[in-house]
Amino acid sequence: MKLGAYTAVLHDRPIAEALRVLRDLGLESAEINSGGFLPAPHLPIAEIRSSEDARNRYLGLFRDAGITLTALNCNGNPLHPDPEVRDKHAQDVRDAIELAALLGVQRVITMSGLPGSESGARLPSWTVLPWDSSQLDARDHQWNEVAVPYWRDVQARAADADVKVCIEMHPHNVVYNPATMLRMAEQIGATHVGAEMDPSHLFWQGIDPVAAVEALGDLVYNAAAKDTRINPAAAVNGVLDDRHGRVRADEPGAVSLGGRYTLSRWPEDSSWDFVAVGRGHDVAFWRRFLAALEAVDPEMAVNIEHEDAELDQIEGLRFAAATLLAAAAEPVADSSLQPTA
Repeated sequence: MKLGAYTAVLHDRPIAEALRVLRDLGLESAEINSGGFLPAPHLPIAEIRSSEDARNRYLGLFRDAGITLTALNCNGNPLHPDPEVRDKHAQDVRDAIELAALLGVQRVITMSGLPGSESGARLPSWTVLPWDSSQLDARDHQWNEVAVPYWRDVQARAADADVKVCIEMHPHNVVYNPATMLRMAEQIGATHVGAEMDPSHLFWQGIDPVAAVEALGDLVYNAAAKDTRINPAAAVNGVLDDRHGRVRADEPGAVSLGGRYTLSRWPEDSSWDFVAVGRGHDVAFWRRFLAALEAVDPEMAVNIEHEDAELDQIEGLRFAAATLLAAAAEPVADSSLQPTA
């Protein structure tokens, strides 16, 4: 198993320096952004396309640091009803498959995307509990008319390139849990589209990530190490907490999500937060999680994704790496134990 990190958190450092940070933390794998919501400061796309020599020079940076490039990441919304977002993000996924093949990288990480509720809709619509048949109509449109055709094309491209495309099961997407991942795989005849197992988004939905790994089995191609802390406010507002605020595109620190859209402001007294690995669930849980992944693929990459707003870049990576490495070194506990928060 290869333990590493997603370098987006080190976006302000040159790639060689970012890789040295990972090496010094005892990690051996890197995931690099190639497009989607975020820019690609660690991936010289034009150079990689230009020549084999350029690709060898780039990969040499990883060899020199003792780090393996295990995945490209282009998380975005390739099904967004706004073409300004959809066209770029959808093309970024296609480009990531091409770039991964050129670099000999076997994994591309992305999200499944979220369309509007009907033809002509202007904004995405997440249909999660279709107790009203009108919501079933919306779900049928999103899947049958938009998501499945797009993902059948991605499956064909990935198979031609022999690259595995790994869908992060992320709320506000058509694929957000094991049931929707299995539905997608069945409907597109997946051989090269599967799951990226990011436990952070499963925790706040009340899903046991270990049970999710066991349910999906060989459909799990890659994993993220990212934790979630459930806060006392969840007892009052539950986990479907919509008290987010608007951030204008011209505000300092605004994060663009494509087109005119920005990352919203998080609630001050939130029901849950993303935290560094080990600050939401203990080493015993992470040992069980790694063991479940090892049972699927002993060579699987597990890359830390640091989004803990309470810790800085290096502090958060260091905390997460220490937890993950400790978990990897521990013997496997009784599989009947439940995750502890």
